[in-house]
Amino acid sequence: MNYIIGAFKAPCDVFITFADERSRKQVAIKKDNGKTLMVPAFQSLETIAGEVSVAPVPGKRVEHQGVKIELLGQIELYHERGHFYDFTSLVRELEVAGEIYERKTYPFEFSTVEMPYESYNGTNVRLRYILKVTIGRPYATSVVECRDFCVRNYTPLPSINNSIKMEVGIEDCLHIEFEYSKSKYHLKDVIVGKIYFLLVRIKIKNMELEIRRRESTGSGPGTYIETETLAKFELMDGAPVRGESIPVRLFLTPYELTPTYRNINNKFNVKYYLNLVLVDEEDRRYFKQQEITMYRLQETPQS
Repeated sequence: MNYIIGAFKAPCDVFITFADERSRKQVAIKKDNGKTLMVPAFQSLETIAGEVSVAPVPGKRVEHQGVKIELLGQIELYHERGHFYDFTSLVRELEVAGEIYERKTYPFEFSTVEMPYESYNGTNVRLRYILKVTIGRPYATSVVECRDFCVRNYTPLPSINNSIKMEVGIEDCLHIEFEYSKSKYHLKDVIVGKIYFLLVRIKIKNMELEIRRRESTGSGPGTYIETETLAKFELMDGAPVRGESIPVRLFLTPYELTPTYRNINNKFNVKYYLNLVLVDEEDRRYFKQQEITMYRLQETPQS
């Protein structure tokens, strides 16, 4: 039995290391098994370099048809699990066909790599970046080793950031105006606004502000939409009166937000909404929803 197991065991161990791994920022990503893994973070147009080490099992040699490393950007839709769409694919040949008798190290470098999309792990879609080493073998399965890394791209402060002004109304019963100071928010921002009650003839029990994420994948009849409520913030508990105003101040830092993603490689979108919910004393619910734009702002080091 041990002989049979050994026949399928890889003849070598493969290790992939990044050149600046110790000094580079690490972020957590979620793996298929639900566990989190700390990986280095890069941004578009950075150089990705490092080393690949191949260590044969003691006493064995590795006959191969070549060693290569690929940098891949991939999108996986969960209803097509296991099928990856490659939007970035770069290859470096590390060695031509030959034999490896002892541990061997190969340097690699991908210069100023264009990585236009951020890493994302959603409900129905995953966008990931990996380094993939393949050792081709003539009469056996190739040896493959992958290493994940994360991409985060930053956006400067928008030059135009208009406020949001909207009205909620039920004829002759309710008239509310709400105003938010801006329509674009970075991931550590604060939502600041005010809600004005101009007409109140129904008994409002409470009012909440929700942050919702809507993820859509696919297109046409094959579109999948998932809406997730990320935060609920109680604005008011009790009945408002005409002329009253309620301040809004919601900090975004505690929530796991991503930037807004629009038409990523024609595969998916991720949008965010502020959803105002009013509940009357008969538990009827009234909604008003407004899309906001999320972006990642470059973090400034603490002095």
